[in-house]
Amino acid sequence: MPTLKINGSEIEVPDGITLLQACEMAGAEVPRFCYHERLSIAGNCRMCLVEWVGAPKPQASCALSVNDLRPNRDGSPAEIRTDSEVVKKAREGVMEFLLINHPLDCPICDQGGECDLQDQAMSYGVDASRYAENKRAVEEKDIGALVKTTMTRCIHCTRCIRFVTEIAGVPELGATGRGEDMEITTYLEKAMSSELQGNVIDLCPVGALTSKPYAFSARPWELHKTETIDVMDAVGSNIRIDTRGREVMRVMPRLHEDINEEWISDKSRFIWDGLRSQRLDQPYVRKGGKLEPASWQEAFAAIAKAVSGTKPEKMAAIAGDLSAAEDMFALKGLMDNLGVANIDCRQDGARLDPALGRSSYIFNSTIAGIEDADCLLLVGCNPRFEAAMLNARIRKRWLRGDFPVGVIGGLSDGANTDLTYDFEYLGAGPESLSEVRSGKHSFFKKLKSAKKPMIVIGQGALARKDGATVLSAVATLAVACGAVGPNWNGFNILHNAAGRVAGLDLGFVPGENGRDMEAIVTGAMAGEIDFIYLLGADEIPGDRFGKAFVVYQGTHGDQGAHRADVILPGAAYTEKSGTYVNTEGRAQMANRGAFPPGDAREDWAILRALSDVLDATLPYDSLSQLRTAMFEAVPHFARIEQIEPGQPEDIGRIAKIGGRLGKSLFESAVRDFYMTNPICRASRIMAGQSAAKAAERGEATGTDG
Repeated sequence: MPTLKINGSEIEVPDGITLLQACEMAGAEVPRFCYHERLSIAGNCRMCLVEWVGAPKPQASCALSVNDLRPNRDGSPAEIRTDSEVVKKAREGVMEFLLINHPLDCPICDQGGECDLQDQAMSYGVDASRYAENKRAVEEKDIGALVKTTMTRCIHCTRCIRFVTEIAGVPELGATGRGEDMEITTYLEKAMSSELQGNVIDLCPVGALTSKPYAFSARPWELHKTETIDVMDAVGSNIRIDTRGREVMRVMPRLHEDINEEWISDKSRFIWDGLRSQRLDQPYVRKGGKLEPASWQEAFAAIAKAVSGTKPEKMAAIAGDLSAAEDMFALKGLMDNLGVANIDCRQDGARLDPALGRSSYIFNSTIAGIEDADCLLLVGCNPRFEAAMLNARIRKRWLRGDFPVGVIGGLSDGANTDLTYDFEYLGAGPESLSEVRSGKHSFFKKLKSAKKPMIVIGQGALARKDGATVLSAVATLAVACGAVGPNWNGFNILHNAAGRVAGLDLGFVPGENGRDMEAIVTGAMAGEIDFIYLLGADEIPGDRFGKAFVVYQGTHGDQGAHRADVILPGAAYTEKSGTYVNTEGRAQMANRGAFPPGDAREDWAILRALSDVLDATLPYDSLSQLRTAMFEAVPHFARIEQIEPGQPEDIGRIAKIGGRLGKSLFESAVRDFYMTNPICRASRIMAGQSAAKAAERGEATGTDG
């Protein structure tokens, strides 16, 4: 390991790191604009200049490896200074050049208060300019509805170009021209299409790229910041929500190396306007075929009347995709007290059963474990749309090389689909899976020869009548190719519902002689189910409930609310504290950043109040009491930020289930990335993105003007 002397202190640093990183390890702050730890090195801005004692001129510390710093002639370590007069003068010169063409937009710039250029100008700027010529101006670019451009402010750090090329894998930005004619622009006049494009807003060190929907809405110092968890997919990205009063003004990523690193998808970032629109803010009761506003007492009385007029075996409850663990625990407790066994959290009909063991329904390799894999098979999923951050991790591993990827089904355009990395399309349905499983396909040899092979099964392959057979077939393949062992479990389930793993952990599935989701709706159509309680379940068409009495508890006037006989307004994920378990089985705690609108209440509190009216009282009066009971029932929920691993031997038992595979092709569970839940569907921003994507494909949508 190289030894350096930085600002008078000797320090031993790892091989291969940059001088800039070494300086930071020594506690020296080095300013930078173009350098970013997760992007390739550009060396554009020269703001990170340091003095290498004995060198003829200051060095760009971001582009210099510590291994290139030879010791002095007497054998003493190379000496680096970051605070000398030479460094100060060099950085002031760089700052003067950067500010030559930069406009005086600070009072009207959305980056104000969070601007790297503004902050560093305070340390290295001078109080006067020697530049008398006219400033350079650049024509604005329209790169879509999400990212606003003011390219006159651009300092050509190229962070945005490197991000879309390297991380997002959709290289739509580039630089044209040279010298003062250089511009950052799209290669063709069109909007950016990556699901991660919003991250360039955070990367931009000046105000050249800002959030278009958020433009001129608030200043950073006006906002209250809350660290919480994203629920737009099952990855569990760590986010920060910024609120002003009761309104969520924006959503930002939060660092978590094992999940989302420091990125989030556009759906997670720009969903905030959907939290305000079409909200349910008071109870409703259907009278004479029409929903009318009601008090909580009237709504509870209508539910009590419906419950008293039926039997437990004719009642059912379905939990939706965004439900927190506390809400499902309370609903399950209420149904248990009423003697109801017809409950299900798998509203898409996925054939996953917690009785088969936790390995049968979590992402066993973990998201970070993707970087350790050396071969990947995707079955019935499109991770780019179902889990954008997980897909970015796959691309990160693929960029390192020697990582064959095979795909069976799940892609709408087959081999022509862009997953942002190369893959071998093996087929579209069960026949292709059988061919690989039997060893007849050449890709089996790649899995077999890999040291750490991974197989990922999407909900598109599981939410079908033969889903259990597909699960068993993939488990057989995993065992046959050596993907499951004591030190590596490459059998993975990719969920797209934030609340699904917690629901399975809680056992929110049919009890003894109970009906699953499909049997519930079939029973409702046949008149065998009289009462259905929907906890945020919005993905089931209302006409499938027949004449059953439907109670909908949720946040938005979506499908569930349209069909309901009683509506109970609940709290969105930003308006309550709740436990979520991501697809890899990691328990995480979401925190409340705002309050529900009007008379809406936290979901567990609604269920607790309703239990009194139904004479099925739940044994807790506060959230802490509920969590104590929940942690007793499922202890690993209390181990926040830890993954409770499944048992590898469970996979062998799944492989023995067997059965006959169907013939229908595997389809992705997500057809429209921007329209996957009621919050998305209430968002004008998401509707615009959905319509733009449909227009690209030549399709018509309900959002067209």
